[in-house]
Parts: sequence; C-alpha cells; structure tokens
Amino acid sequence: MSLPAFPALDESPLDTCLRLREIAPVVEVEFPGGVPAYLALTHRAAREILAGDNRTFARDPGHWPALHDGSIPEDWPLRAIVQGDHLSTKDGDDHRRLRGLVGRAFTPGRVQAMEPRIQELIDALLDDVVAAGDGVDLVPAFTEALPMAVICELFGVPEPERARLRKWTAALLAHTTPPDEAFETQRALMTYLYQLAERKRVDPGDDLTSGLVQARDRDDRLTTDELVAVLWLMLVAGHETTVHLLGHAIAALSAHPGQLALAMDEDRWGDVVEETLRYRHSVMMTSFRFTLTDVTIAGVAIPKGNAVGVVYQASGLDPERYGESADKFDITREQSDGIGFGHGPRYCIGAPLARLESRLALASLYRRLPDLTLAIDPDDVPYSPSFFTRGPLSLPITLGADRR
Repeated sequence: MSLPAFPALDESPLDTCLRLREIAPVVEVEFPGGVPAYLALTHRAAREILAGDNRTFARDPGHWPALHDGSIPEDWPLRAIVQGDHLSTKDGDDHRRLRGLVGRAFTPGRVQAMEPRIQELIDALLDDVVAAGDGVDLVPAFTEALPMAVICELFGVPEPERARLRKWTAALLAHTTPPDEAFETQRALMTYLYQLAERKRVDPGDDLTSGLVQARDRDDRLTTDELVAVLWLMLVAGHETTVHLLGHAIAALSAHPGQLALAMDEDRWGDVVEETLRYRHSVMMTSFRFTLTDVTIAGVAIPKGNAVGVVYQASGLDPERYGESADKFDITREQSDGIGFGHGPRYCIGAPLARLESRLALASLYRRLPDLTLAIDPDDVPYSPSFFTRGPLSLPITLGADRR
C-alpha cells in the first residue's frame, strides 16, 4: 500500500497534517523524492519525542541508514538541509558541550541588555512604515527587517552582508529549491560563516560571535568547525523563526479583533506571543530525528533507523490537549505544558530573545498603529514554500486614521 504524500498537491501542509492526524498520532508518509519518514502530529507524540532527545532519538543523520545506503538518491532535494553540520545535528556529549559553551556567551543578562537597542530598531522601522503609508508590506518593512537586524547585530554581521544571509536562509529552508541550488546555497553559507569566524578571531568586537570565539569550558575552546556549526543554527533559525512568529501574530490578530482589543487594553502581548506559537508555530515541522532503537510513540511503533519530524503546527491544534476550541486563537488560554520553544534537552536557547523581541515589536506596532488592518483578505495571504518553517510572505496593510 502506498504511503500518503507529504506535502500533498493542492493542499496546505497544515491541512494535510490535520487530515493525517485523524489516522493516527504518528503517521508514516512519503516526502518529495519518494523518501519515507514519520510525522508526529499530536501534542502527546511531540512531547514524548522531544523528551527522548539524546536517548531514544538522535539528530545526527549518520543514524539514518537510508541516507547513506543508496535508498535515498544523492540529489534528494532535502539532502543539503538534512546533512547540515550544525548544533541541531549534534548529539550526546557533543551537544551538551556546545550548548554549554553557547550558554556562557548567550546569557539572559546579555539578552536583557539588548532591550533598549531592540526598541530603537523597532521605532526606526515603524517610522518608515508610517512614512510609507497605506499599502506598505509589513513583511519586508517590519517582520523580516527587525529579526534580521537584531540577530545580525547580536552576532556582529555587518549590514551590507545581511541581505544575502536572508536570501540563503529562504533558499535552504524551501523544499521547492532545486537540489543543485540548495547544495550551492549551503556551500556559500558555510564559506561565509568560516570567513566571519576568522574575522572575529583576528579582530574581535562586542558581539556574540566574538564571545563564542573566546568561550571556554574548563579551558576548552570551540574549534572553528564547532563555531561555524553554532553560527549556522543561530543565524538561520535565530531570525527565520521570529520573522514568521511576528507574521503569524499579525495575521491572527487581524482575523480576531476581539483578541487584539484584549491585548491592547490589558497589555497582554506576552500572551499573544505564547498563543501564536501554539496556534501557528513558525516551525511547521522540525528537522528530522532518527530512532536509535525500536520505539513506541503515542501508541505507534517506529522501527530503529527511521526519520521522524515533529509537526509543531498540528500538535498545537490538538483537540486532545486543547479541547474543542483548539482551532481558536485565544490569548487567555492556559499553556503550562506548551512546547512553543521545545521541550527537554533541546529547549530553544534563543527563547528569551525571541520572546522579548516579539513582545516589544507587537506592542509597539499596535501602539503606533492601533487601527491598522490587512489590505487583503486573510485567506489571500501568501505563505512561504517550506514545510520546515512557514509564515506569511506578504502582509500589506492599511494604516488607519490613528497614526502615532
């Protein structure tokens, strides 16, 4: 019997996953190129898998035999992203060591100290939005521009080099990118990151890349390869996910004016961020994990040596966890066991920055433009061509009469 295709033709990835979730909490599907793998589609299944990191599940693609035994063709469109050598593909002691070294430079105090600068960036971007007037597209003007500026300042990426970093990220994460282009993009990105690391070794500054160069744990320094592995994840995931978090939040608030009014009246922007992560997560599906042994997840058996993707967007809409209102955007929702920033040993190290940045951005946007509305029907909002990260590509707005 043939496996269901993912993504399916003429259906959004989320709609496909919600349909598949009716079959089972974990479903084997066929990815582009005829490659079989599993999708975890419920809250329970997602939490069980995330909790099993470094024990039952590995992230090193060396644990996926099909990737290396000829079963999966060399020109598989997803090979460039799956085989990437970065922090999220490290396991066990390597992962713990690198995460510990990153944590020493990426401290909560450093993030909190960025608040005034983040607010400056937000205010400047919103000045430009107001000046542009009705029809301005918030994606390039705000939801992309802000996370790129923040993460690049944090890591010391010069402004003239930021546009290509954004372009490389979009190409790598789109499953529609042709294989040759995907591999060339990965090579170009890695070359750039090695050059950036070398520049920071020679001429360190007050930025996180320079801090990572100097990071030590019992006199243990990051190697250049390890530093680049960290930079790949932090610079790619560190802006892409926040871009889509902001886009999803604006789209959801535009479609739910009562929730927007509540957020504005009671200053509940932190709750908006958490509910957006549940309702429309930036990460449609995580990069693959690989079973180290035969395992049963949410009652479904998965044999050793298989690939599994956790579908955050489907698990966030799971009625078994969130009840009959799971598909409703509700910022008053209780979320004590939410997995918006992961769960277990791979909990997102950038969560404090993403929360701070998103809360400030949304509060400032609606304080400056309390009457803004989408200039297009919410159903006509275009979305990025990726089942890894997914969010609005365009959000043209009408500013409204009240412009501050």
